[in-house]
Amino acid sequence: MRILVTGGTGYIGSHTVVELMEQGYEVVIADNLSNSHAEVVDRIAEICGRRPEFCKIDLAARDETRDFFAAQQKLDGIIHFAAFKAVGESMLEPLRYYRNNLDSLLNVLEGMKEHHIPNLVFSSSCTVYGQPDELPVRETSPVKEAWSPYGNTKQMSEQILRFTVEAHGLKTIALRYFNPIGAHASALIGELPLGVPNNLVPFITQTAIGLRPVLNVFGNDYDTPDGTAIRDYIHVVDLAKAHVVAVDRMISGASASPFEIFNLGTGNGFSVLEVIHSFEKVSGEKLNYRIVDRRPGDVEKVWADTSYANRELGWKAGKSLDEMMLSAWNWEKALANKK
Repeated sequence: MRILVTGGTGYIGSHTVVELMEQGYEVVIADNLSNSHAEVVDRIAEICGRRPEFCKIDLAARDETRDFFAAQQKLDGIIHFAAFKAVGESMLEPLRYYRNNLDSLLNVLEGMKEHHIPNLVFSSSCTVYGQPDELPVRETSPVKEAWSPYGNTKQMSEQILRFTVEAHGLKTIALRYFNPIGAHASALIGELPLGVPNNLVPFITQTAIGLRPVLNVFGNDYDTPDGTAIRDYIHVVDLAKAHVVAVDRMISGASASPFEIFNLGTGNGFSVLEVIHSFEKVSGEKLNYRIVDRRPGDVEKVWADTSYANRELGWKAGKSLDEMMLSAWNWEKALANKK
């Protein structure tokens, strides 16, 4: 079976490519390298012992995407990661987020329709829930007003998918995941954003290794036990494995309906300070951090009810917070040794 992974040199995409290839899938990566490096393909090949096909392409460009699909051999499915993904950045550049995230999805869906590609796994997000009224969040929880343009693009994308599935007979699974962290056990791939990180864990590890002078903790006046925001952190390999399960589910005809939604998390919420303390414990490093004002677009607390995904997909996240933080630190140290 041949699977296209858009955004496949990115953080979650690269780990998913590895898991797909280790399960025997042929993989084509489409990525414009806007927030990743081409050498990730070499590292995937080193892990897997074979190389995925790679095409540098901007999927938000309609003509370029149309030509790409026309040149492809038969594809059995697509996993669509390609999108901008930083909540804070989206508050500053909303039009850029809407243009990129929605146009790329529309162009991919047009390619699927024209070339009869039946299956899509969509990279969605817990941000679709906004600040939930009840925790943990279930798939049936209300999709509330978005707190950021990024979250709004995920809400809109799910609506686009819902109607497109009905109109054109596609099968789609939207995976609403919480906060992926950590790195592959080989320390050959991990989270490596270009420029200043927008996510907590790479900022922690870059501060500890000396690349950043101080870590900002955005707010300590939330209604949480220690005042800092709470998230459900999931190891990226656990997350990647769920994408393979989703592809298997559609290809085998096991989907319960043409459009399905699953939460992917651990079911546990950890505060920013708890994540920092976990890192300090497993690394032996004392982290230089300071409390600053809240960041626009951040919700106070959110974590998942994963029982539906556990039951229906036969999937469950397995890594502890300490294991996640240790793998992130091993990845950061491996990067430092390569320089």
